[in-house]
Parts: sequence; structure tokens; C-alpha cells
Amino acid sequence: MDWRPDRTTKRPIYKQIADYIEQGISTGQFSPETILPSERALAEELQVNRSTVVAAYEELQSMGIVERKKGSGTIVSTDIWGLEHRRIPNWGRYLERGSFLPNLPVVQRIRKETQDNDLINMASGELSPSLFPNEQFQHILSEQPFTGYLGYDDPQGNEELRCTIASHVNEYKNINTTSSSILITSGAQQALHLIVQCLLKPGDAVAIEDPSYCFSLPIFQTAGLKIFRLPVDSYGVNPEDLIQLHKKHRIRMVFLNPDYQNPTGKVLSLQRRQRILNISAEFGIPIIEDDPYSLTSFNGVVNPSLKSMDDNGNVLYISSLSKIIASGLRIGWVIGPSKVIQRLADAKQQVDFGHSVFPQWVANEFLGSQYFNTHIQFLRKELELRRDRLVQSLNQLLAGKVSFSIPDGGIHLWGKVERPIDEQKLLEESIRNGIAFVPGNVLGTEKGCLRFTFGRAETNLIHEGINRFSQALNKLEVNN
Repeated sequence: MDWRPDRTTKRPIYKQIADYIEQGISTGQFSPETILPSERALAEELQVNRSTVVAAYEELQSMGIVERKKGSGTIVSTDIWGLEHRRIPNWGRYLERGSFLPNLPVVQRIRKETQDNDLINMASGELSPSLFPNEQFQHILSEQPFTGYLGYDDPQGNEELRCTIASHVNEYKNINTTSSSILITSGAQQALHLIVQCLLKPGDAVAIEDPSYCFSLPIFQTAGLKIFRLPVDSYGVNPEDLIQLHKKHRIRMVFLNPDYQNPTGKVLSLQRRQRILNISAEFGIPIIEDDPYSLTSFNGVVNPSLKSMDDNGNVLYISSLSKIIASGLRIGWVIGPSKVIQRLADAKQQVDFGHSVFPQWVANEFLGSQYFNTHIQFLRKELELRRDRLVQSLNQLLAGKVSFSIPDGGIHLWGKVERPIDEQKLLEESIRNGIAFVPGNVLGTEKGCLRFTFGRAETNLIHEGINRFSQALNKLEVNN
């Protein structure tokens, strides 16, 4: 065998061996019933461990293109092409080569553990079921019969809902807009996907906050974008950092979460908001403002959004009902120039033919009713209570071990373990203890950080959750 595996590539050697043999079978180099070299002989010839060859042969066997017979060795299957020309696709290869990247393994692990096991969930970035307006929704469903159109709706979303959202953002966030400048999306996540796919191209440079939940999103890498970081301090990102990045890399777009930022809980100061808008206007850099949390302000004061301060149309504003009403409703929106909204709407129409009519109807009824304001007042009080419970537990159980900042809104608290710690080991030990959180390396570059989501865990479980985390941290410190 003249071929040798490439030891400079990241692709595992056993997969390279399997690929080579599979290609040889496809081209006829290895015909049906050919006996392949023994595991030991092939390992010696390729100068690899025998276990590597075993893994390669097992991979080929799982695809049905070789048979492993005791006493006979590994034989090219006679049924690959068969009378009906059947063959099992190499799904593993398809999965690896797809252009749409999967979630980070840590993110997948946390999701699976919180779904499959009875953990105290302080990781998932959503509200707990007890914070959903279930009774109000029941009233709406029982009192208001649905009489809407059941066919495909406007690609931008239901016209009545868009008008209601225009009134909503004007009343609560002082944003002046019209229904023609609004696109209904499946939460903020789809809005980000549409913006990245429609308005940027591979190689474009974008700026995101550090830390930021955007770190955990593979959409930027999938799109081939160059990502540059804007450090977040007590007052949000520093506008001067954006200028420096733009001069070096020609930033095409900046993504910001100004109010109760995920994960730090910080608020971008008013002075910095204005400076960023001035920079945007000076250099023509579009701003993507993601605003899921501003209405959760515990003191009831809603900061002026970048969109409300934008006189030039440089801001695309994203918000949703996921973090203030119910994540499963899947109602979000983008507000921006009409031509941009039409472009995004065309792309969304290609993906799903427009949003489902029922969630839009329910969202419209709820946003336009007295229920909404009552719910927001309730939500603020409950989230503040949970925040206070979390702060109290951290002070009692982890004083001197974990430092943190206290957010004035939102659903997240950002902390830092004072001693050097392996974040992955801490997560694993915590999961074994029955508590889930998000390690900071998923969200940013600073070492030893973590995010607790107090909006997800029920109030009566928060103290126990921190107690379990404390036990996990203590165990790692003792072992180290």
C-alpha cells in the first residue's frame, strides 16, 4: 500500500484510513470479497497503533462496506452494489463536511444534561415556567376566538401584530417606527441568522462584546466572518476600542447588547451610547442592537435604546418575547430601514414561508391587552427577588471564593472564581452534584468566570443550587 496518512491534518488517522479504503472500494482497487490486510500487518505498514486500524475497520463495518469474519479477517462486502445497487451513505462524512457548524460541545452537553436529568438549572438562558403568563394566555384563548387567515401570511409577518409592535416599542422604548419597517422572526436567534446571512459575506470583520453570548453561537464561523472583540467593563464596551478595531480591520458590523448584557448584566452608559452612534455615523458601521432585557429593569426605568437615539438609520434593532413572556412562543422582531427589512423577509420566506399564524395571533392579543403591563410588573418583582436570593447565597456560601457584580435587571449574574480553576472540571463536578451553570470560556476570553441564570431556577432552589456548586468547587480545590 503506497498511501500514508497525513499526520499534519486535524482529521483523525483512523478516519483517513477508512476514507482511503472506502475510496479504493469505490474505484475498484479493492473488489468485493477482497481480504484486506490484517489489523497488525496494516498497522506495521502504516506505522500506526493497531487500535487505530481496528477503529478504521469498525468504521467501515458500520457503513456496511466491509465484513469482519472471525478466522477470515476483514473482507470487502459482496453486498455493496448488490442486485439493487444498495449502499449505506457515509453519514459521518456528511455530518463533518456540512457547512452549518454545530453548537459547541459544552453547550450541547449542558442542554442534554438539563433536559435528561433533574438538575437545578442555572444555565439555560430563559425564564422558569412559573414566570410564564399562563393564566393570561388561558383567558385570551378562551375569550377571543381565532378568526384569522390560515394561509401563508405576509413574509414580514402579520400586519396587525407588526402594528401592535410598533405601538409597543413607541410606548415602552420611545422607538418611532411603522409596520413596514418590522419583520417578525422566530425569536432573536433567527433575526441574527438572517442578518448575518443576508448582509455580510465571508471574510467580513465584525465586532462583538467580550464576554458575550455571541461567543457560543457558531453562526459567525459558519458564515466565514472574522470576529474581533470589544472588552466589556462596568459601563459596557469602550467606543474608542471600536475605532481602533475599525482602523485595523475595517469593521463591517458591530453587535451590541446594551441593557443588562448577557452574561455580565452590565448597562452601556448613556455617554458611551451616544459616542458609539457618532462613530457609526462617521464610519458608516451598522449597529445590531439586541435588546431582550431592557423591560426587566428592577427600578422600572427603561434606558433609551440605541435605536431610539439613532437619527441616521444606522441601527438594526432586535427584540423578542422570549426573555419577558415565554421562550416557546418564538416571537421576535427586527426593526430597520424598509429595504433591509424586505431583504431579510425575502430570505425568511425562502426558509419557512413566513411565521406561524397562531403564535402571532396570541402575541398580538397579549401585547395589545392590559395583561402585558401587569405581567411586566410581576416579572420585575420576581426576578429581583431571585437575584437577591442568589446574591445572598453567594455571600453566605462563597464569600472570598467567587466575586461577582450585581445586575439591576435581566436574568444573569456574572461571577469569577478567585483562584485558578479548570472551568470544564468545575462544570463536570457541578453536574454530578446536580447543578448546571455556564462556564465563562464559552462566553468570553477571561479565565475562571461563570454565569448563573437566576431567571431559570425556581426561587426556592437557588440557595440549594449554590450550595451544590460550592461543594463542587471545594472538592476541586482540595484535589488540586
